[in-house]
Amino acid sequence: MNLPRVYLSPPHIGQLERQYVQEAFDQNWVSPVGPNLTAFEKELAEYNNIGFCAALSSGTAAIHLALILAGVDRDDEVICSSFTFSGSCNPIAYMQATPVFVDSESLTWNMDPDLLEEAIKDRIQKKGRKPKAIIVVHLYGMPAQIERIKSIAQRYEIILIEDAAEALGAKVNDQHLGTFGDFGIYSFNGNKIITTSGGGALVAHQQNWVDKARFLATQARDQAPHYEHTQIGYNYRLSNISAGIGRGQLAVLNERIAKRRQIYEWYRKYFNANSKVQFLPEPNGYFANRWLTTVLFANPEIQGELTREKVRIQLEKDNIESRPLWKPMHLQPVFKNAPAYVNGVSESLFKCGLCLPSGTAMDEDIVLKIAEKITRVIY
Repeated sequence: MNLPRVYLSPPHIGQLERQYVQEAFDQNWVSPVGPNLTAFEKELAEYNNIGFCAALSSGTAAIHLALILAGVDRDDEVICSSFTFSGSCNPIAYMQATPVFVDSESLTWNMDPDLLEEAIKDRIQKKGRKPKAIIVVHLYGMPAQIERIKSIAQRYEIILIEDAAEALGAKVNDQHLGTFGDFGIYSFNGNKIITTSGGGALVAHQQNWVDKARFLATQARDQAPHYEHTQIGYNYRLSNISAGIGRGQLAVLNERIAKRRQIYEWYRKYFNANSKVQFLPEPNGYFANRWLTTVLFANPEIQGELTREKVRIQLEKDNIESRPLWKPMHLQPVFKNAPAYVNGVSESLFKCGLCLPSGTAMDEDIVLKIAEKITRVIY
């Protein structure tokens, strides 16, 4: 008998979110601004120990604004992790700039610092100028080698944008991701570790950058009694209602992280002695939020078919949602002409890797049932 539908990462909503939203309705604060929005920005900045925060409509909007603030223009080049979701690099195309993709390393599955430096040197040699910005992505809640990447960015004086959309609450040496670079990006999409139903945020240490982001995100309306515009703006602000959901979610973020890490440990414990299922461990000094538990199947082929795909299809038949790891951007048709510096790591991860259900309402019994179903496929 199949389980009730098990989703990959569904929202987990409590009473506090309802309270903040109800207060907004009671006070008629249903407009894009209001006390929930102001409080959410303040609380999020305080949680991450960073000075300033602008709550926005999505993480992609936050990346777009970060690129504008970084001074990216048409025909500039922007380096980006290849192993990521398209929301990380689509804003580069919005700017009519050129993405330059850099492959992953096997320690964290994130941007390879050595390949990053190779790409910078090669772009300078070929183009006569350095890339305008670097977008490094912290995948699945696992920190990239951010200290090395930050050092490289500083050495070449290139703006560093941290896409921590999947990594809110994760740390390296007790410093929150999103606070190492010039700009940090978070996402509160419905499947993230906390949600505002849809939304994101841009954080920075410089107030003028965040003030400018808020200005651009509210249609770039100048100070005037009428509507006056001297710059192109965007409708990118988070609503006061959504911010109310975010405030309630932020209050339990540490609990959600603890549960995601526990779910990872439940899966790992079950498969501990199984050489066909591999996990991504934390390097020393790293703290992953384990947004999604991910696995690699060591023997990629059974009877000519990819093990990953056989497992995914069987889980779907059993009413369990799973998902392949991200298909690298340098393999995506839309970016087929973009420069790319690859080493085969992300392509191998895509072929052999799977994201497993990780929602924080799951209990150990559900994880055990999922693990048993996987075991029946791989043996």
